[in-house]
Order: sequence, then C-alpha cells, then structure tokens
Amino acid sequence: MRKLWLVAVVFMAVSCGETPAPQPDRAVGVPASSGAPSAEPSLATPVGNTLKAHKVPWISATPTDSSLNVVWWSGVEPCYVLDRVEVAETADAVTVTLWEGHDRRKPDAVCIEIAIQKQTAVKLSAPLGKRKVIDGAK
Repeated sequence: MRKLWLVAVVFMAVSCGETPAPQPDRAVGVPASSGAPSAEPSLATPVGNTLKAHKVPWISATPTDSSLNVVWWSGVEPCYVLDRVEVAETADAVTVTLWEGHDRRKPDAVCIEIAIQKQTAVKLSAPLGKRKVIDGAK
C-alpha cells in the first residue's frame, strides 16, 4: 500500500509541471470577433454619442497621402468604442485626440478585460509634410 501511495505522489508531482511564463514579444490582444491573434490592428470608425467618453492616448500615427493611420491600445466592443477623433491643424503641427466610450446601444453589456490594438484613418486638410504630430490625450 505504501508503494502505491508513493507512486501516486510522485506521479502527481511530475504531472504538475510549471506553466511557461508569458512571452512579452508575442501578441496579447485578440479581437473579440475572431478566434486567432491578428497581426493588423482592428479597424475602428467613430460611432459618436457614447457613454462616459474619455480621451485615449495613441501609440503611432503613420502618414499616408493626406491622412494619418492612428493606432492605439483599447478593449473589446461594446465597452470600448471609438466615439470621435478631434484634429487641430496648424502650420507647424497636427494634434490628434481620440475619444472612446461605452456603446450607448448596449449600456448594460459586460466585456472581458483584454487589450487589443485598434486603428483609424484620420483625414487631414493638407498633406502632413514636415509638421509634427501631437497626441491630444497626453
């Protein structure tokens, strides 16, 4: 009986190995609508009139012709939707401010807390040129 107990304890110890640590260079966000990680950020368009709209800092703004492709970290819909994008242009700079909020059509929705990247296209009145791009949320 002691041998059987000892074998069971050894088996349990061996089978309960450590879980590997998360890899910081791997994608951690998965869009709620897909089953696999995406290399491209999810496309977001402003919906307006959200609940509890607040400024959201962005991580990159890449110029393309007369627009900017703005990327930021966010959460899943309907808890985190793009409310609006405010753009202020001067001769020296372009200030882009992103606003997110909770979708008004689903005020009682509960969402998982998972980070995903989103992107949106921001139209400029003139090509960016040598103007500086500023995050209006910072």
